Amino acid sequence: MRQRRAVVPVNVGAADGTDTRAHNSPAVARNPRDKANLVVANRVDSPQYSCALHVTRDGGASWEEATIPFPGGEELPARCFAPDVVFDTDGTMYLSFVTLKGEGNSPNAVWTTSSKDGGPTMAAPTRALGPLAFQVRLMADANRPGNLYLTWLQADAVAFVAFPNPSNPVEFMRSTDGGITWSGPKQVSSSRRRRVVAPSPAQGRDNEMFVLFLELVDDRLDYQGAHEWKGGPPYDGPWRLVLARSVDRGDTWQESVVEDKLVPTQRMLVFLAPSPSLAVDRERGRVFVSYQDGRTGDADVLLWTSTNFGVTFSAPRRVNDTARRDGTSQYLPKLALAPSGRLDILYYDRRQDPKDRMNEVSLQSSTDGGKSFGARMILSSIAFDAQVGFGGRRGMPDLGSRLGLVAGDDLVFALWSDTRRGKPESVLQDVAVAVVDVSQPSSMRGVLKLAGTLALVAGLGLVAWQVVGIRRRSPVGRAHPRSGRPGKDEGGLL
Repeated sequence: MRQRRAVVPVNVGAADGTDTRAHNSPAVARNPRDKANLVVANRVDSPQYSCALHVTRDGGASWEEATIPFPGGEELPARCFAPDVVFDTDGTMYLSFVTLKGEGNSPNAVWTTSSKDGGPTMAAPTRALGPLAFQVRLMADANRPGNLYLTWLQADAVAFVAFPNPSNPVEFMRSTDGGITWSGPKQVSSSRRRRVVAPSPAQGRDNEMFVLFLELVDDRLDYQGAHEWKGGPPYDGPWRLVLARSVDRGDTWQESVVEDKLVPTQRMLVFLAPSPSLAVDRERGRVFVSYQDGRTGDADVLLWTSTNFGVTFSAPRRVNDTARRDGTSQYLPKLALAPSGRLDILYYDRRQDPKDRMNEVSLQSSTDGGKSFGARMILSSIAFDAQVGFGGRRGMPDLGSRLGLVAGDDLVFALWSDTRRGKPESVLQDVAVAVVDVSQPSSMRGVLKLAGTLALVAGLGLVAWQVVGIRRRSPVGRAHPRSGRPGKDEGGLL
């Protein structure tokens, strides 16, 4: 299968040297009624917490930033955070986001809004949840238009970059009217699991729902902030990957342990925990789970496969085609299934840097249900510094909680946080997209046409983005006047 990629920045400010926002954690959705229409939602960490929505109507050749309507009655200045975006089967776009309050930027409420024109115009937001909902994810039902699902981590209290109490559950709720009203929340994670984070939802057959999450077990270093937001060795005990499954659209849940000896590879800010990835092949009964693991001494991307809809899982398979124990990191994988059954996996990759610092972005694919993967394809046009990001000045740089991936039988859209314009002392990041043509295995005409279009549209602005030397520092945050804690480009509670 022949492939070729073209890379452009999604956020329009990437071509503007005065735009110092830090864009990361992209979520991408493709309109089933108009495949040239895609939307990307991402969080913004600097110069103040925010979120952004980007829209294309030409298959990624050009992008515009849409205005997210901010709800009345929320604290000013307006702070939108942690957005997620999906398309319904009828072409309606839905967006969820969190509003923040206080000096510590604590989650105040979860809101949803919708768009009938593919993203540019959105309805007034509707409140879905109250305070302290973290790591919120949105899902649209593949069979029932207007049916939406939310998953999140419900905290009872927060401290500085920490959850002081361990028993914060993963919860789930649904809407049958496009987010106007919501059912009462249902607890997903078992009460015996005391430190869970990073829920990721997916739909199975009919009324079947899945939520994958991390259980940090006895890890107080990350969960309760014992590292005080400082870099250093990762937690030295095991984590677990747990899959919850419901056959009644989320009313009741059962759990399967995917992996009980997951080896952490780095410290984390628990509020922004890197998400494990989940993909469900509804036609073939397969469930795929991926995350990074350090059992060989460095971070590798592993894949776990179930052939019975998540009841049991295989032993993990190492995806990245690198030499074992080479001292370089492959991490933050994102899975996506094409309608044909092809499984794609996108991840950050430092194999070309013996110092394990400079990132590339790699894509690998499997056509045999995850039993084997082809050689990696490099999607990033240049290597970029993994030390540039939120928390970098404290030794815990953050490139975000997820990558974005849409797998079609025609095109693949892959998105990541690119730091080429930043420096280690800044947090400047852009969201980049690579478009891969997989529809013409014997002909490159469609690929070359797409690449030419991208180059023409991007023009001189893209050239500026591609030049690594054009960099500006983000504003340095001021300490909170009473707490002395880091300013908005370094944190607060989020």
